[in-house]
Amino acid sequence: MKRILSLLLALAMLLALCACGAPSAASDEPNFDTEQTNFDILGGQSALSPGYDENTVLNEMQENAGIEITWETMSDSLSEQVNIRIAGNQLPDAFIGVGFSNYDLATYGSDGTFIDLTPYITEEYMPNLTAILEEHPEIRSAITMADGKIYGLPAAEQMGTSGIGAEEDYSIYTIPQFSMINKAWLDELGLEVPTTLDELHDALQAFKENDMSHTYYGNDEGTTIPMSTGFDQWCWGQNIFYAGFGFTNWPNDIINDLVLQPDGTVNFVCDDEAYRDALTYFHDWYAEGLMDVEMFSQTDTQLIAKCQQGYVGVSTWWYIEELMGEYADDYVFLPILTGPDGTDYEGSSNVTVRTGGGTNSGNLSITSACESPVNLLRFFDQWYTGENVMQLQYGPIGVYFTEQDETGKWLSITDEQAQAEFGMSAGELKGTNEVYGPKLILSDYYNDYFYMEDRAIERLTDLYEYWMPQVTDTTTYPVDCVFTQEELDTIDRYRADFESMVSEQEGLWIRDGGPTDEEWAAYCENLVNSCGMDQLLEVYQAAYDRYTEAE
Repeated sequence: MKRILSLLLALAMLLALCACGAPSAASDEPNFDTEQTNFDILGGQSALSPGYDENTVLNEMQENAGIEITWETMSDSLSEQVNIRIAGNQLPDAFIGVGFSNYDLATYGSDGTFIDLTPYITEEYMPNLTAILEEHPEIRSAITMADGKIYGLPAAEQMGTSGIGAEEDYSIYTIPQFSMINKAWLDELGLEVPTTLDELHDALQAFKENDMSHTYYGNDEGTTIPMSTGFDQWCWGQNIFYAGFGFTNWPNDIINDLVLQPDGTVNFVCDDEAYRDALTYFHDWYAEGLMDVEMFSQTDTQLIAKCQQGYVGVSTWWYIEELMGEYADDYVFLPILTGPDGTDYEGSSNVTVRTGGGTNSGNLSITSACESPVNLLRFFDQWYTGENVMQLQYGPIGVYFTEQDETGKWLSITDEQAQAEFGMSAGELKGTNEVYGPKLILSDYYNDYFYMEDRAIERLTDLYEYWMPQVTDTTTYPVDCVFTQEELDTIDRYRADFESMVSEQEGLWIRDGGPTDEEWAAYCENLVNSCGMDQLLEVYQAAYDRYTEAE
């Protein structure tokens, strides 16, 4: 009897939900009706923003598209309000600046809450975005879900070498670590800048034996640290030195130690013999006192303090000046170092490059409540021009951007000007005028429309002119691969344990020595049997294969 009552209650709840108009499966038929011209949009805004009603850039775009938008935006309680509206089927025409995950997009797309935008991303309705996707097929791949549909418009802030006028565009994140050495110490000792790992070993040994921090800078005796880095840290780790063994296992946005090989297959370097050889080799450095004993525990602040006191001979960072302070003129970048004598690693002295910040599609989705998606998408297509996105990101021309230079690029307001005219800093002025949503800032916009930060220009110049000419293979696993729910479950099940085991053993073997044959065999077996390495490889391979098919 209780079972019957439970079934009846469940049936009643289901009927009630249907009566309330719960989302149903989305129709595959696109809707090209153009009658609706008034739209409601719910989403996020900067904490400094007064809202979008009086935003001159948005209002001009609405006028151009022949529509009017009622904005309901907030900086607090956004996720709560979004959940309430979706659960109660009180849908706006679109959500903006929410930051839906790919899982959210796939879920709300499959149940009919969000519509498939693919039929509308055409030259007729969205010419600006269509042109971008044709030129950048990787962006289309990044926003295409596993079911082949697009439930959100792309957003990203690229920053690459094309923004400084370079012919090839490499992301600012392509090589996370720039290694550097104290050339003044080398000159004092009559040594050349090393080109191999063995030569660097000898230089570090000379730094230590001659106590160069003391003898050259007059610091206390015994303060010399031949090489100091963090351990597996993004821009200040030891990983750049593994290049001599044919790889660099950067901490990264996908999964540590995963590389894409030139033939399109994915691989974990952490069970390769070259990886084992690298850890054995660098343990010898550590045992000889050439690597900082605090490398496994120190913070970046502690590293900077050591470097700026003149203690450190070799380190890693993006900027010599920032890391070395008043001693910066004594340092130069190291080249990519080739492997130890007597070794022949495939791709020796190869750096595993990385992609840039990811493209997401969680900042603009149109719901099933929208009666004329075409009209709304014509409005958003205007976001995909350089001058418009520049103003949406920072502020209007005449407010944040003051004038154009001789090249036609816009100059941004200075702090002094912003304080005098608006009573706030330039950063605060940006926060006041910034619009959240599907903003796609391409690298070449910095070359054509406005300037990037001076520090970014410096870093990209070093990347393009010094580091990239030394890179022999630019194959890289794309950060924008899209995963199915089943694949995400596999990643969630294994990734943390896998990365923890690899990182823990890497640190132990550098510090304590090894691995022996028995330790190595047990480690490799655990990666497969306990940490799901084979399952993870299948997931990342399948996601990559879909990504390439979508391009």
